[in-house]
Amino acid sequence: MTSQGANAVRGLLADLAERPGVLIAFSGGVDSAFLLAAAMRALPSDRVLAVTAVSPSLARTERQSARAFAAGLGATHREVMTQEMDREGYRENGTSRCYFCKSELLDTVTSHLADLPHGSVVATGTNADDLVAGFRPGIRAAAQRGAITPLADAGLTKENIRATARLWGLSVWDKPQAACLSSRVAYGIQISPARLARVEAAELAVRHSLEVSNVSSVNLRVRDLGDAARIEVDRELAGMPGPWHEAALAAACSVGFQNAHIDPHGFRSGSMNEGRKDPGPA
Repeated sequence: MTSQGANAVRGLLADLAERPGVLIAFSGGVDSAFLLAAAMRALPSDRVLAVTAVSPSLARTERQSARAFAAGLGATHREVMTQEMDREGYRENGTSRCYFCKSELLDTVTSHLADLPHGSVVATGTNADDLVAGFRPGIRAAAQRGAITPLADAGLTKENIRATARLWGLSVWDKPQAACLSSRVAYGIQISPARLARVEAAELAVRHSLEVSNVSSVNLRVRDLGDAARIEVDRELAGMPGPWHEAALAAACSVGFQNAHIDPHGFRSGSMNEGRKDPGPA
């Protein structure tokens, strides 16, 4: 890791050490997991609380991995039910869906601050790259609710975070990006528990089909376009012809999609934002 990255990590730990307590909005992804590990290093364990939002948009595998990671650190970990579906703006699935989701998350977890010392704060895993990545309505919702962003404030990029996580021996250091299931649904198609369950089932089925075909993809997304599914795999695999194509398409259709295709451009984080027309509310 570069000296700049090392200095940023020292700054992060110093920042956390000065807090009376920290509640981590903990999804189990690399960023929030690293932030939780840093908080456990900087503060006594009774001043750190990890809270995971549980809803139909959280894949079961992500919930299980979040539990295991927090337990491995010895961190206090709670799972709380969130009700994004009750928010019309979320169900309608416009380009500001993440704003309503993050609003629900922060409104729900903030009540758990009462179990930490007075003056404790809610922290998210937003990193320095996220702040310059363009359209991120969820970040705006969190900021409006007073959540802090220690990783971004310290100048830690995704590369810094992965490098330090590896140095610390954290199992998540090379974990693929794992956005919520709702991010797989094309804007304008209404979100429902059944639709999210179909996406989750499709990704499990497609991944199994790849394993049977003796190919692998670190990243995998099944994008719900309505009746059709768009399958995104690692770019190198996307351009590799073979029997795995038909097996993956059949797997996606086996859970309810009428047809499917492999995206020739491969996996791109946030690909549903490509071609979006409205910037969302200010």
